Amino acid sequence: MKERITVTIDKELLRWLDKNIDKKIFANRSHGFEYLIKRKIEKEKNA
Repeated sequence: MKERITVTIDKELLRWLDKNIDKKIFANRSHGFEYLIKRKIEKEKNA
């Protein structure tokens, strides 16, 4: 189950995320955040 949240993010980071959505790397902002957080968690598990 997913939960709706609100975040405040630096404009440069948001521009980067939006560029990657335009490149079809992420489907939308939520997908980008979720993907990057999961990757960070996996990196910490493997460290």
